Amino acid sequence: MKSQAHRLAALTLALGLLLGLAACDRQNISELEEGVSTEADVRERFGAPEAVWEGDDGAQIYEYNRQPAGYQNYQITIGADGKMAALRQVLAPHNFERIQPGMPMEQVRRMLGKPMKITPYALKQETHYDWRYRDGPNEGDTKLFTVVFSPDLRVVSTMSVRDPDLDRSR
Repeated sequence: MKSQAHRLAALTLALGLLLGLAACDRQNISELEEGVSTEADVRERFGAPEAVWEGDDGAQIYEYNRQPAGYQNYQITIGADGKMAALRQVLAPHNFERIQPGMPMEQVRRMLGKPMKITPYALKQETHYDWRYRDGPNEGDTKLFTVVFSPDLRVVSTMSVRDPDLDRSR
C-alpha cells in the first residue's frame, strides 16, 4: 500500500513537471518572433541548447530536446545576422516521412534531435532509436517513432506505434 502511494506521488510530480515544461515552452515560444528575436533572446528563454548544428549561409541550428518525458524536440535557427530565422517542433509525421533507407544515423539525428531511447539488439544486429511524439492534441494520441539502424548505423526501416506506456498505466 505504501509503495503504491509513493508511485502515485511520483507519477503526480512527474506529470506536474511535464505540464509545467509544456506551459513554459508555449510561453517562451510566444515571446519569440522570427526575424526580430536575437540569439540572446532564445538563450534567455530556452537556455543552452542540447546541440548546435551548422546550417546554410552561416546559420546555426540550436536543438532543444524534450525527450524522454516530453513529446517535442525544437530546432531554432539563428541566422548569420544573429536573429532567430525559424523555430520548429521537428517530431511530426511530415518529418518522419523524410527518413529513408540508407540514411546515416547522423543525418537522422540532426533532423529529429536526440532520441528518447537507444536500444541495441545484438542478435538481430540492429539498433533502434525511439522518439516519443503526439499525433494529435490528447494524451491518447501519444506514439513512438522508431528508426531501425543496421550495424553500420544506416537506416533499415521506420515505424510508428501507439506509445506502450499508455497501456501500462491502465
